[in-house]
Amino acid sequence: MELPTLAYLAIALGLGFLVGLEREWAGSPVAGIRTFPLITVLGTIAAMLSPRFGGWVVAAALLAVATMVGIGAWGEIDAARRRDPAAIGVTTEIAALVMFAVGAALGAGFVVESVVIGGVVAVLLHHRQPLHGLVARIGEDDARAIFRFVLIGLVILPLLPNRAFDRYQVLNPFDIWLMVVLIVGISLAAYVASRLLGTHRGLLAAGLLGGLISSTATTVSHARASRNSPTGAEAAAFVIVAASTVVFVRVLVEILVVAPSMIAATGPPLLVVMIWMAVLAAVLFRRVARDASEPLEQQAPSELNTAITFGVLYAVVLFAVAVTKEKFGDRALYLVAGLSGLTDMDAITLSTAKLANAKRLEPAIAWRLILVGAMANLFFKGLVVAVLGSARLRARIAAVFGLALAGAALVLALWPA
Repeated sequence: MELPTLAYLAIALGLGFLVGLEREWAGSPVAGIRTFPLITVLGTIAAMLSPRFGGWVVAAALLAVATMVGIGAWGEIDAARRRDPAAIGVTTEIAALVMFAVGAALGAGFVVESVVIGGVVAVLLHHRQPLHGLVARIGEDDARAIFRFVLIGLVILPLLPNRAFDRYQVLNPFDIWLMVVLIVGISLAAYVASRLLGTHRGLLAAGLLGGLISSTATTVSHARASRNSPTGAEAAAFVIVAASTVVFVRVLVEILVVAPSMIAATGPPLLVVMIWMAVLAAVLFRRVARDASEPLEQQAPSELNTAITFGVLYAVVLFAVAVTKEKFGDRALYLVAGLSGLTDMDAITLSTAKLANAKRLEPAIAWRLILVGAMANLFFKGLVVAVLGSARLRARIAAVFGLALAGAALVLALWPA
């Protein structure tokens, strides 16, 4: 981005002022509202001079800043060690070095990147207490879930070959595992949100997060709980229906990520079914007592075995859809969608969206396959409730899921091709 020289310096001054203001407000004795703008502007000036005098100008300026910050911090660190050893930290010193680098990047022409990083630095510094509070709430199981996701997304994914190995050109290990990362990421984000909010926030949060993490697991847990607490059947029914409704939000997000060009054709009919289910969930919610029992907590979703299982299932569905379409035509695809959707909506959604995005499926067929999978999924969860739930919960779910399936069937039959 080409700007006048004074504009670069003004942006550097503003970013340094922003971070310095936060450090001044936090009471940092090392650097504050005057020092940080000077450090950032120095970085910008050094980068501007480097094309004429060489890169040593930036290196020398960085060394000077590091030395000055180190000398200024030494006395404060020594005093803090005597007062409270646990209070010793180098956050302000590191922030000063980062802001020098931000100024240098700005002088090199990376305007947007510099502004973003400067803003992130200010936010990180300002949210010290919430971030430390979050760490305090993260248990050993939560940490394992986060690092398993790092393993899945940042270690395994880059190592996989990015090419197809089958005659149908659908079994690409990198693409398949990328879908695993997407699903685990959605589930982990919902799980982290549940840890931040707490399940005590109510049934709305339980239904929302249950649908994002796993509506089937939510159905199983609340159906079992209803046997031990028959009076909680209304609350359990709402959570199950709400989670099943949120599945459609998850489906639409997956289509938007994998095949954004298809959302205009596939989104509206799925949105109609979702709204119909939301109406049914709202009717249930009105019947639920405000002091309903607390929903069950969700488990961390990034188990490696579960990720591998989903990857295999996704690959099988992707291959089965491609083979079925070639050998038996479009009509046989509905059987594949129904069988796949019984226990998992993600596989049929992602595989269908991917094929539609590659022009190997018509959008009108793609959304119908996804909806058939969703109907099969509702049917399966209804069976789960029939086997595990209380009599009162069975009655509620049978009525609501029956109406939901009827509405979905009408959309399948009446929506224009």
